[in-house]
Amino acid sequence: MDKQTIILDGEHFQLEELVDIARNGKDIAISVSSESRIKKARILVDRWVNNGERIYGVTTGFGALSDVTISLADTKRLQKKILFSHAAGMGNHMADDVVRAMIALRVNDFCRGNSGLRLHTIEMLADMLNCGIVPLVPEKGSVGASGDLVPMAHLSLVLIGEGEAFVDGIRMTGAQALASRSMKPMELAAGEGLALINGTQFMIALGCLALHDALNLCKHADIAASMSLETLMGTRAAFDPRIHQARPHQGQILAAQNMLKITQNSEIISSHEDCSRVQDAYTLRCSPQVHGASWDTFAYVDKVIRVEMNSSTENPLIFPDSEEFLSGGNFHGQPLALACDFLGIAIAELANISERRIERLVNPYLSGLPAFLVEDGGLNSGYMIAQYAAAALVSENKVLAHPASVDSIPTSANKEDHVSMGAFAARKCRDIVQNTEEVIAIELLCGAQAIDLFTNIKAGDGTLAAYETIRQHVDYMKEDRLLSKDIATVKALLEKGVIVKAVESAVGKLY
Repeated sequence: MDKQTIILDGEHFQLEELVDIARNGKDIAISVSSESRIKKARILVDRWVNNGERIYGVTTGFGALSDVTISLADTKRLQKKILFSHAAGMGNHMADDVVRAMIALRVNDFCRGNSGLRLHTIEMLADMLNCGIVPLVPEKGSVGASGDLVPMAHLSLVLIGEGEAFVDGIRMTGAQALASRSMKPMELAAGEGLALINGTQFMIALGCLALHDALNLCKHADIAASMSLETLMGTRAAFDPRIHQARPHQGQILAAQNMLKITQNSEIISSHEDCSRVQDAYTLRCSPQVHGASWDTFAYVDKVIRVEMNSSTENPLIFPDSEEFLSGGNFHGQPLALACDFLGIAIAELANISERRIERLVNPYLSGLPAFLVEDGGLNSGYMIAQYAAAALVSENKVLAHPASVDSIPTSANKEDHVSMGAFAARKCRDIVQNTEEVIAIELLCGAQAIDLFTNIKAGDGTLAAYETIRQHVDYMKEDRLLSKDIATVKALLEKGVIVKAVESAVGKLY
């Protein structure tokens, strides 16, 4: 069966479609309407070049060298040189899903018809994605202004048979990668070198994938908190809708509704309704307020991300209808830098509160349960070090959550005198997401272990569904065993949405 192809037109690209392309191997194609806009813009560029017009990056140098005029004879040489000179990346190479997302987003940007690229060049970029060529893109080197010049240069080099790429997981030269798919290196035309690299697609690719994974964490965090609430003998009273309508932040309301659903029909909770405890600890009682604030942050970031996905971010911009070109600053990553910093902070808070609930679960003085949730404590350490590991990740997140966007450093002989640092904001945001997935996986593991200690009392409908799903893949820990494998197993369930699906089958759709 042929893979489903996602048609790009520069205006309607969705986050869910991007994830399908990046992670599930979906193909892309250029819409018919986009082809018309692209051809019209290119005709204008060729006319302007032949007429000797001064166009930034097309017939002039770049950055602080923009006053240098490039002769008609040298315009093609200029395009190749810009890719070589800007391919100054360092560090580890980016994961395949990030690079595939970069290519899809770049093609979608070009589909708006403002770049002046030839249709053939854009089609080759799409073909490279569709046939499984993944350029090697180093993680470091972009300051998030003038676009992501360094990573986009490494990506674009493969089009001309230079640089490096992965094909079927094997690292090879750009020329070898093209040859492996019966493709030939292309020669770039006037203006195409700058157009290929002058955009925000490194930042937005990372931001999109981080947002998608953060949204997946929402329901898992509510499920983990509900499991902890039950096994720590907490009350559902704090989730009463009247409390949250009195302070009607949307995320808070929805998180409280989720936790009410997940814990419905809990015999554990009903078993201690007449106890003397007046209020639960904040990490239980205030879970809707803390989680909900993060949900509302995700909603803001989602709005920024979806605008950026369908924007023209190069410079100069070609406007085919009015037959004009304009120089501007749409390559500047400030909207993404702020959004990714905000997203990272919101995700880090989910890990912060989750780790404190883990501590309450493993601490016998707070939980009333066996120390570190294991029988024969002393001989067994149980989940003692799982809490250490969660604490390590949370502390790492606190450093990573420092905003990158508050920094700037001048580049290009002070021509580019304010930069966004959005590339680093996006990179560390994704690291925070991955750390937080691990922390919530640990809380889910501890919650399942704690439920086993309530041998004769039934958990809530949603909590029980989560517990049973975890137990299908991870056994009860009667004595110490390798914990990292268990954590990885539950994290994989989280990433695939298996636990949420089971809970929703039991209690209905979570918000």
